[in-house]
Amino acid sequence: MKSRFTKYGSFLTVYVLFLTIYVTLPAGLFPACAYSRDRVILTMEDCRRMAAENNNAVRNSRLDVTAAKARRGEALAEYFPQVSLNAFGFHAIDPMLRIGLKDILGNSDAAHEITSNLNDLARQRGINTEYSTLWHGYGASVSLIQPVFAGGRIVSGNRLASLGVQAAELQFSLQQRKSAEQIEEQYWQVVSLQEKMKTVEQVQTLLDTLQKDINAAVAAGVAVESDKLQVRLKMNELSSTRTKLRGGIRLAKMNLCNSIGQEYTPYSTIGTDSLPHIDSILLVSTVGRLDEPMSYYRDEEEIVDLREENRLLEISVDAKKLEKRMVLGEVLPQIGIGGTYGYGAVIGEGRFNGALFATLKIPVTEWGKYSRKLQRYECDVQKAINDRDYLHGQLLLQAREQWLDLVTCWEQIEVAEDGVEIASTSVRELSSRYKEGLVPLSDLLAAQTRLRQCTDTLTDARIAYCKALVRYRTDK
Repeated sequence: MKSRFTKYGSFLTVYVLFLTIYVTLPAGLFPACAYSRDRVILTMEDCRRMAAENNNAVRNSRLDVTAAKARRGEALAEYFPQVSLNAFGFHAIDPMLRIGLKDILGNSDAAHEITSNLNDLARQRGINTEYSTLWHGYGASVSLIQPVFAGGRIVSGNRLASLGVQAAELQFSLQQRKSAEQIEEQYWQVVSLQEKMKTVEQVQTLLDTLQKDINAAVAAGVAVESDKLQVRLKMNELSSTRTKLRGGIRLAKMNLCNSIGQEYTPYSTIGTDSLPHIDSILLVSTVGRLDEPMSYYRDEEEIVDLREENRLLEISVDAKKLEKRMVLGEVLPQIGIGGTYGYGAVIGEGRFNGALFATLKIPVTEWGKYSRKLQRYECDVQKAINDRDYLHGQLLLQAREQWLDLVTCWEQIEVAEDGVEIASTSVRELSSRYKEGLVPLSDLLAAQTRLRQCTDTLTDARIAYCKALVRYRTDK
């Protein structure tokens, strides 16, 4: 029995040792594939940069910042005088103003007598007893109005517009962070499947060689036919796994490419340099060495203070207070000064003229209405304060949950590493016993399957830790 393993026992030992070393090394230690020039290589930084440029939500947030700055410019203009140019002209079919003697003297006997005498005299002298004007006219002027005091609404409006810019910039930063988190989640999903594919391909290669040796051993009569069939079954199982992984990698890549704006085609027959086939887009595995959670620990209050959500809550409270202040300004006195100068020709000869003026508006009957309005805005201020306090507590809870998730993922890595070590030891022992003819090949193949499953579990744990780290850290 022992002699039938002499021809391929040494190879089996090398195979087991190589598989054990491969699955226990950290992901990313093996060199990347030798990519050809028609392939697209993407790193994590490439994906984040492309997402920042092409992500629709990020682009819209950038436009919101521009719009908020424009609104601030609008509010700033309220400090400056309002200058306007005015012009008019008209031409009437009939004079718009007619004044006769009756209009001046009234309707009485004396007036009729005087009017009759004057009309006679006017006919003799060729004088018109009726005055008519406003047949046509024109004019142009320039006016300037400078608000002096508007109840504090101009100052409050400018402060509110500045808060709007801060809020838009925070929303833009928040959207960038969410986009980066989403992209990294999708990136790690692809990397995880690629790492599993590497394991399957390595095992497949070694099984191909093992199959050749066992076929030779069966032909030489030193191995049984069942060993040959078991290896074939294991190869079919790996082939099925590889097919599923290939489909999963393609779907994950397509999801990532859609998020970052990378063009691709799922059809290999029409792939070009500008439109690569999805299989030609490869991600660089960057799992590498992982540090324990304590190396990333930060005080939870510090984490919350750095979150854009927390600063937006503070801005929301300040904005509500300013809105209330602007309502109060509507019932305070409003003072303005101004001047106008221009040329007009409407009645008589045209001439230049100008004037200076001042305005004072004191609302008297509006206090009842606006006192109720102030009560309503005070309720909005208090609601904003309540939301800020509540959501601050929720952000603290989120920071604690993310820390616990990070610690849990690290513990799962340690458990998975222990599982890989145990499975590797089991494979080595069963390999030695199989060479001695003490255990069947099925036990060895089952142990190898468990080792591959433990390796996949370790890969999943490492990827989960990387994802948890992205969610926990606020400076990325």
